Amino acid sequence: MQPTLFITGTDTGVGKTVLTALLARFLRERGTKAVALKPVCSGGRDDARALHAGMEGALALDEINPWHFRAPLAPLLAARRERKRVRLAGVVAHLRALQKRFDVVLVEGAGGLLSPLGEGFDSRDLLAALRATPVVVCPDRTGAVNQVRLTLAALPRAAAARARVVFMSPPKPDPASGSNAALLAEFFDAKRIFGLPWLGGKFNAEKVLRDPGVRRTLRGLGE
Repeated sequence: MQPTLFITGTDTGVGKTVLTALLARFLRERGTKAVALKPVCSGGRDDARALHAGMEGALALDEINPWHFRAPLAPLLAARRERKRVRLAGVVAHLRALQKRFDVVLVEGAGGLLSPLGEGFDSRDLLAALRATPVVVCPDRTGAVNQVRLTLAALPRAAAARARVVFMSPPKPDPASGSNAALLAEFFDAKRIFGLPWLGGKFNAEKVLRDPGVRRTLRGLGE
């Protein structure tokens, strides 16, 4: 398993938290000492609470999500509204300390890859500092291949060479749903392209993790 995976997305609300929570639970059930974090968030802590719920107390909520702000804006702006500042060095130090304690660390970004997380840095800067393997999450719908390719092109070259892509099935498929993976494979290693079915707003994680296709995707993300 890759020691640090950074889960980013082509946009906000694309399924990053669903994937991160499922992957953390899958790994822990297999005996891997894994944790999932969302170090910076804004507009509430629901995502961080979802990660916390699936880890059986391995970390406190404030360890999973040390920097959180009320306004539903990019974290940089939300923090400034509260007259606070988030620095890359502080976030990296927190995550590196956890890298020493756990075999696998899953880090979920906020919004898309280039959405500002704090003063002078975004998810791209954070994953580069951590030397993490990027996992790009995108809804499987019209425009997905363009969005994924733009995100991959924005990654540092070394990170892009390790990146994985996960297409999340949308609640209402459109004509492009189901065909994006094959099209992306003309430009990107097919072995690093995965998919997950639509799981709905609330789902039974134990039931989902019994699905062979879901388990195959989660297993493949770390290979």
